[in-house]
Amino acid sequence: MNQEDINQLGPDESYVVVLFGASGDLSRRKLLPGLLHLSAAGMIPELRIVGTSLDALDDKSFATFALDACKEFSSRKYNKEQLDKFASKLRFVPQEAGPEALALAVAACESELEGVPKRLHYLSVPPRAALKVVKTLDDADLVDRSRIIMEKPFGTDRRSAVALNTRLHETFREEQIFRIDHFLGKEAAQNILAFRFANGLFEPIWNRNFIDHVQIDVPETLSLGTRAAFYEATGAYRDMVVTHLFQILAFMAMEPPTALEPSSIIEEKNKVFRSMKPISPKNVVRGQYAGYLKEPGVAADSETETFVALKVEIDNWRWAGVPFYLRTGKRLAEGQRIISIAFHEPPKSMFPPGSGVGQKGPDHLTFDLADQSKMSLSFYGKRPGPGMKLDKLSLQFAMQDSELGGDVLEAYERLILDAMRGDQTLFTSAEGIERVWEVSAPLLENPPPVRPYGPGTWGPNAIHQLIAPHAWRLPFERDWRT
Repeated sequence: MNQEDINQLGPDESYVVVLFGASGDLSRRKLLPGLLHLSAAGMIPELRIVGTSLDALDDKSFATFALDACKEFSSRKYNKEQLDKFASKLRFVPQEAGPEALALAVAACESELEGVPKRLHYLSVPPRAALKVVKTLDDADLVDRSRIIMEKPFGTDRRSAVALNTRLHETFREEQIFRIDHFLGKEAAQNILAFRFANGLFEPIWNRNFIDHVQIDVPETLSLGTRAAFYEATGAYRDMVVTHLFQILAFMAMEPPTALEPSSIIEEKNKVFRSMKPISPKNVVRGQYAGYLKEPGVAADSETETFVALKVEIDNWRWAGVPFYLRTGKRLAEGQRIISIAFHEPPKSMFPPGSGVGQKGPDHLTFDLADQSKMSLSFYGKRPGPGMKLDKLSLQFAMQDSELGGDVLEAYERLILDAMRGDQTLFTSAEGIERVWEVSAPLLENPPPVRPYGPGTWGPNAIHQLIAPHAWRLPFERDWRT
């Protein structure tokens, strides 16, 4: 990537980043390594980072923590000079020191930078602590010239989401608030927009006349880990569907925006949410993996779902009658992030019985949202040799196949840059999040019972009745080519 492209990616102004929860796991694994890359690559003109958390660190111990994190988790290699330069940009204020100490640290950092720096506040904190952090920023007089990034969940139902947004808007304007969804920061998710709207081949068939159904599948192999307190109050639906999967669905289903700019794209996403029918409990399968009740911190009679599959209907002209099937859960057979679009089969087949046509399902267009960013188009083609035998074939593309594969930004890196630039395209709006909680109300008020499933499987058996007469796309009948 040349320097001109780098300059276009980043902000024009220098920045002071205030990182709340700076010694936490997200900061260690993603945020600090990401900020190191953005700084070392020259994507941010000038940068200072003020970390704060409950831990009693100082500037030196925080710099050691940050460099250790970058060495362990960064996907790129840096020399000693680059690491030392990044360490010189770091400051730390213990949370117990209060708003005044935080304000002094930010002011000291700003005095080292030219012009009038802007501020980015990243709230890598539990949801219950978010409003306390907002009050700290207000008390420290750090709201001006600032933007704030918030981690999910954004409420637990519509009432709590409205209350949260109301409290936020007492301190920050909506255009200052960036509700992050790292799924949308992935290159493959953004490629959906390019694939749809830059190619005359696909946009004309992106509707109910050609598409039979859509699957969005995000299984995880991980167990609960140390997140019992969070997960018991949340569950798979609140944790994954309302945030990640519904946002991906909106990208898939939105109408062409009037311009490739944030307000137009956000409005089209919100139109999708307005068109969604309320989620009926009869169209939902909830599950809980065997052994969940024995996890530390889990109630012995817990009804929290670790798995959820559901059918979503969008009641508009483009998608009427096309079901969207969503599935996610813990302790499943594979870790994947797949969008699979099944096209209608031909209305009549001229091929003789036994030819193989239709035996492996309809044609599919598949997006892999994992870091390698892959796409596949499957179709039937003739097997070489005499007779008319058909096999399922595929065209596949991976970003790593191109010479630009090394330029891919990680999701958090891209989203931090977008927030600095004030670009809300890949973030969730207050209206959007309140609407998806509204359509979720029937399910939240009357959830179906949780069904057991074995670790290493694809969920409860009832998922096959949910999607019938179709079949789940995972596991694939073929591997991605490497």
